[in-house]
Amino acid sequence: MYDLKVFTGRAHPDLAREVCSYLSIPLGQAEIKTFSNENIFVRINESVREADVFVIQPSCSPVNDGLMELLIMIDALKRASAARICAVMPYYPYARSDKKDQPRVPITARLVADLLTVAGATRVVTIDLHASQIQGFFNIPVDHLTALPIIASYFKKRAIPSLVLVAPDAGRAKLAARYAEVLRAPMAIIDKRRIGNEDLAKATYMVGDVEGKNALLVDDEITTGGSLVEAVGILKDHGAKDIYFACTHAVLTAEATGRIRESGVKEVVVTNSVPVDERKRADNITVLSVGRLLAGAIRCIHSGGSIGRLFEQEW
Repeated sequence: MYDLKVFTGRAHPDLAREVCSYLSIPLGQAEIKTFSNENIFVRINESVREADVFVIQPSCSPVNDGLMELLIMIDALKRASAARICAVMPYYPYARSDKKDQPRVPITARLVADLLTVAGATRVVTIDLHASQIQGFFNIPVDHLTALPIIASYFKKRAIPSLVLVAPDAGRAKLAARYAEVLRAPMAIIDKRRIGNEDLAKATYMVGDVEGKNALLVDDEITTGGSLVEAVGILKDHGAKDIYFACTHAVLTAEATGRIRESGVKEVVVTNSVPVDERKRADNITVLSVGRLLAGAIRCIHSGGSIGRLFEQEW
């Protein structure tokens, strides 16, 4: 069996340390710094020869620095003769650029996949991709995990009465249906149209009944909070009582926290797939951990076990 080693970049070291605590191994030692000319330097400070190496680095601000740092770390590990190198990216960079939906635009999610492979990654682990077809951009194995059991378990324990699952747009209908199945609740769909290339969307009408019920909106991420505000507004117009929101990736730009506070949503439940700065945590934001999930996936990959069995246990 290869030695198991876990390293981290500077994007989310707290998550990496949590994963290592579940695995009962020390975090790998590496030196990472940025020179005055903005070039990134990486040196691995321990032997990784013939080791099974996992590098934890989600996509968070500054996104491009974090991605470049990950690529350089993978290259350093490859040149240090690591046997296998798995890029653990809880939040995949450029996931929204997954198709050519306008003239003369790139498919950046595919470009990132190519960069990771060329750098030397032999496997990728990620959580709740914005578009599942991104898995097909790779010629190496991709383990696409989901935080759904973690979030659904939280709401099961809350036991909210008269709950209805709500998809904020048609593209998230399948996600809402999966939550509805686990929580044994009905669902509804809001029709939302994105405005050009801006981080704005307009909710128009809704399919389903939410009058007099508590609504749980589910999505893969929250960035500006604009879509949430629109969705909460239309739910209130249709007679919903308490409104909850849940997603995996809390990107949370500068204006998002204020919008969440003022939106009237009772609670926002997210995970730590990306770091959630204390300054961005409104009183109604709850952060759940994906550390145990990632540790379980790493353990399964390292030992050759089934990752599917992770989702058969209680969370």
